[in-house]
Amino acid sequence: MELSWLNHLSKYEKSERFEQNYSTIYYKKSEKDPDYCKCVSDDTRDLNDARLDWISHSNQFFNASLITRDAPFDGGVLETRMTDVARTDVLKILFSRVQIPLSEVTTGGFEMAFYTGPNEFNRLRAFGTGLEEIIPFGSSIFGTINRWMIRPFFEFLSRFISSKGIVIIVLIFLIKMMLYPLMYKMLYSQAKMGALKPELTALKEKYKDDMQKQQLETMKMYREYGVSPLGGCLPMLLQMPIWYALFRFFPASITFRQEPFLWATDLSTYDVLFYLPFEIPFFGAHVSLFTLLWTVSTLVYTYYNMQNIDLSANPAMKYVQYIMPVMFLAFFNNYASGLTVYMFFSNLINILQTVITKNYIFDESKIRAQLLKEKEKPKKKSGFQARLEEAMRQQQAIQEQKRQKK
Repeated sequence: MELSWLNHLSKYEKSERFEQNYSTIYYKKSEKDPDYCKCVSDDTRDLNDARLDWISHSNQFFNASLITRDAPFDGGVLETRMTDVARTDVLKILFSRVQIPLSEVTTGGFEMAFYTGPNEFNRLRAFGTGLEEIIPFGSSIFGTINRWMIRPFFEFLSRFISSKGIVIIVLIFLIKMMLYPLMYKMLYSQAKMGALKPELTALKEKYKDDMQKQQLETMKMYREYGVSPLGGCLPMLLQMPIWYALFRFFPASITFRQEPFLWATDLSTYDVLFYLPFEIPFFGAHVSLFTLLWTVSTLVYTYYNMQNIDLSANPAMKYVQYIMPVMFLAFFNNYASGLTVYMFFSNLINILQTVITKNYIFDESKIRAQLLKEKEKPKKKSGFQARLEEAMRQQQAIQEQKRQKK
């Protein structure tokens, strides 16, 4: 027997486009991990050769699911259709046609459970069928971090703190303290670069007409003094998995739905400082204050850090550092304010840690003395450095030949 199930999903959240992109059909093949139809375009999945343990019609924070008991569905076809959310009250159209194998059940019936309710992780996990996977926490390592680290830790803090916004700030503080050793290494690398500023300035002046030679001599100087220009980048890269996991966590967790904080009325969607009389493509018809504060604080933090970083070899990078936050302003203006709260207060703690570390923990005279001491040690050039310097020498020779021909 074929079971046909048609859903015209209604709008519930303030950000209609965002809610639409989080709505789709999830399903689980027997002995396989759960999967889903495309979220941002029409999709049809022909699963007639598969056995399905459950199917779930889900929007951003709620779902309706059919869960088999004694025997799975004997295949089916799942379809999702996008709508124009600006012109209709229907968020998305979901249509599932599944085969019920009545002939395989000795009682002549087919037992199913029907769940309709919130996408709460523990409630869905209690079914023991993997239904909790419909919550879009992310895949691979990012989903693992959200499900088994950030989510339970957040739930633990929420037992003692009623305001979800305060919980976010406490979570930021604890993460920043845990990652401070990485921050310290990054700042220390920047401090060493700053201590070499007189030598680097003299080098630029000496080879101001020969950029290839300038870069080659700069690399030699870094090696002599034991300074790595990449030392300030690696610690930040190691933090990216946590940052990206949180990027998926805030708009997916129903915990933040309709939870207010300061001027934000709902941490699961964007906050509004004021509405615009017109709509800007990709930006929207409103201005998010938390996003604006994050952008300004990022620019301030970038300017402060750039004072001791030498980008003469690639001047364009200096401008990229300032352009990127402004570009992301449009994207985060429509994002969950829980994330922009996290990013803004994270920036504030970053600035605080940086100022305290550079002004009260580091001793510039000691750093300078250490660099001079490092210079006296015999250096063994690595294979990578040797190849890189040789490539630069060859490039320099080619440039010199071109100049001579002219």
